[in-house]
Amino acid sequence: MVDKNIIGIAGLAVMGENLVLNLASRGYSVSTYDRFPDVTTKFIAEKTVGKTICGYKTVAEFVTSLESPRKIMLMIRAGVPVDNFIEQLIPFLERGDIVVDGGNSNYEDSARRTAYLEQKGFLYIGAGVSGGEEGALKGPSLMPGGSQGAWKYLEPIFMDIAATADDGTACCAWLGSGGAGHFVKMVHNGIEYGDMQLICEAYQVMKNMLGMSAAEIHNIFLAWNNGDLKSYLIEITADILAYLDTDGVPLVEKILDAAGQKGTGKRAVNAALDFGVPLSLISESVFARCVSSHREVRLEAEKKLLGPACYYSGDKDAILEDLGKALYAAKIISYTQGFELLQAASQEFGWNLSCAEVARIWRGGCIIRSAFLDKISAAYNNNLNLSNLLLDPYFEEQVIAAQESLRRVVSAGVLAGIPLPSHSSALNYYDSLRSADLPANLLQAQRDYFGAHMYERKDKPRGEWFHTDWTGAGGTTTSTAYSK
Repeated sequence: MVDKNIIGIAGLAVMGENLVLNLASRGYSVSTYDRFPDVTTKFIAEKTVGKTICGYKTVAEFVTSLESPRKIMLMIRAGVPVDNFIEQLIPFLERGDIVVDGGNSNYEDSARRTAYLEQKGFLYIGAGVSGGEEGALKGPSLMPGGSQGAWKYLEPIFMDIAATADDGTACCAWLGSGGAGHFVKMVHNGIEYGDMQLICEAYQVMKNMLGMSAAEIHNIFLAWNNGDLKSYLIEITADILAYLDTDGVPLVEKILDAAGQKGTGKRAVNAALDFGVPLSLISESVFARCVSSHREVRLEAEKKLLGPACYYSGDKDAILEDLGKALYAAKIISYTQGFELLQAASQEFGWNLSCAEVARIWRGGCIIRSAFLDKISAAYNNNLNLSNLLLDPYFEEQVIAAQESLRRVVSAGVLAGIPLPSHSSALNYYDSLRSADLPANLLQAQRDYFGAHMYERKDKPRGEWFHTDWTGAGGTTTSTAYSK
């Protein structure tokens, strides 16, 4: 009897091929398939010599090469391609076989695919995979969810190939049913958008407002990476700023300032709107990418729209110290909003997500890995009912200590004409959260005035609604479409 391989990987782009090599390095025999046979042939010839990896040119051969229950992981482009490939797989699958989607799929698609494949007798896992090329090869953060019955077959494999945190634990955990895994990955990516934008804003303050060179900014990021801000993104930013082009000029200065995106940040913002969660900092980071992509409009506007000179006349060392504290405070607020979105979705879908576990598995392998994730995990472990990260004693103390620095940085940026959308949003969220009274009382009166949407009163119990005939020409009929 011919031995069967343990797991199959479909899709041999950068993430797929490195995940195959990761699996093989842990002793797993792997079947591979790509829709372009030449890609499979090239990969097998160049990178698998002496390894337990086999390549197949047809879906039928690929599927039948695997032991039962078959475990097939798709590392292909999210969306319609995933649905199309699942349909190609189905004729060759047997009851109990497992399909895993390791791409950046929409969590709603993962929930739909879980139900669809379970109806047919198969199992489905939507697994967030974070860490990029290096993570896929050496150990990513893995965020699986979907068919609970599939996890016992995938758990030992995923735990073996996942990144390992400093305490020796694997950066992987089962997250829940339906689209839970891809929802957590979506929020991860949203926080990643926020982290990157905050770092870029700090870079622009140093470059344009303080007139610092790339080498000088590099040294600041190196120093930051030895303190509270220690993280993968701070580390690679320091590396980027030190990288010189062939003519000795920092390469970063030659890169066009038009950001791309693949949609996970947008999905996080849309989900926040659906669940009524103020994901304002991350939203601003998505819109900042949109503004950057309109470069031709910006070039024209620069010639016509007036503003202050990008100049700071104050104490440079003092504002740099403030900048580090402001970045840390804003980063805390970004994570606060992200975890609030996770809690809202978990309640809506009954996932019973553990925020402590999510923070734990983000400590290694993934793009947003950072030193303070241990603190976040501890905060949610210490208080299982923690409604907002800023109400944890540690983070409360940290943000209070840094909020004056955040104010000074935002103020200096405004006066110098430096756009700081995410830092500003962090400050606005902080001030909104600490305000017992917001002007929404006037807003509710306006809504009731023109649409009879009703309002609650401070001197009455919550849930009791009132309507006023503001003009004397209205009536007692109220809107039936009220939504909090």
